[in-house]
Amino acid sequence: MNYRTITTIVTDTNYSKGALEAAKVIATQHDAHLEVLCLGVDRSQQGFYYAGASAMVVQDNLAQAREEAIELETFARQSLAAHALPWSSAALTAQIVALNGVVAHRTRFADLTVLPRPYGEGRGHDAEAIVEAALFDGNVPVLVMPDGASYPQSVGNVVVAWNESPEALRAVRQALPFLKQADTVSIAVIDPPQHGPERSDPGGALSQLLARHGVRAEVSVLAKTMPRISDILNRHARDRDADMIVMGAYGHSRFRESILGGATRHMLEVAEVPIVLAH
Repeated sequence: MNYRTITTIVTDTNYSKGALEAAKVIATQHDAHLEVLCLGVDRSQQGFYYAGASAMVVQDNLAQAREEAIELETFARQSLAAHALPWSSAALTAQIVALNGVVAHRTRFADLTVLPRPYGEGRGHDAEAIVEAALFDGNVPVLVMPDGASYPQSVGNVVVAWNESPEALRAVRQALPFLKQADTVSIAVIDPPQHGPERSDPGGALSQLLARHGVRAEVSVLAKTMPRISDILNRHARDRDADMIVMGAYGHSRFRESILGGATRHMLEVAEVPIVLAH
């Protein structure tokens, strides 16, 4: 089982570069086709303009977004020109209010979407919206690259964040190509519930599922010694010298996580290694 279509979305030549490089490596490893969507985003809010100016402003903003998309495609083509892998690129524009539909339409037939971290300096709301649109509307697994991180030439160690949720199980199934590549997989169970179907053997059923796919996995039961789940996962990933973390995304509602925070949002903010997310 391999990924056959890899999609990445470029909206900025600076912080999108790491995701593009990772997408190239993954596409090469899996003998996949790489699709690069070069997206110029009109970030203006039309409601802020008076009625007479609205048409002019919309036209100017869309023209600027189109120019940005063409520049991004030139950047992508130059980056891919020397590579033998099959690839294609497309320059598109979208208003911020229509971003979800554009991203969903372009990612829904991909096996994996590779994106940069949506939080950090220079990121706007569109970066977060793109990740969420791929996960929720495109219904595709997303690999998020942290700032400054490089995708490994071979995946050695992987940490799976396991909490028995449907999101976590879906992430594991969609990350199987990575897990089968790995030398070792650590199933991290943080503070397992005292009552539940896996109370006597946390992570045991998942370990059995992976073993039947030829994945060598071991279970690590971790105490909640830090306030945030993301901090515990990051520490465990460092201890294991992990190349990747696999986890379910947004077990709580996106609204709740945007206001109160949550494991998904915190991981996207502080992750030190690539994360594979699925909802």
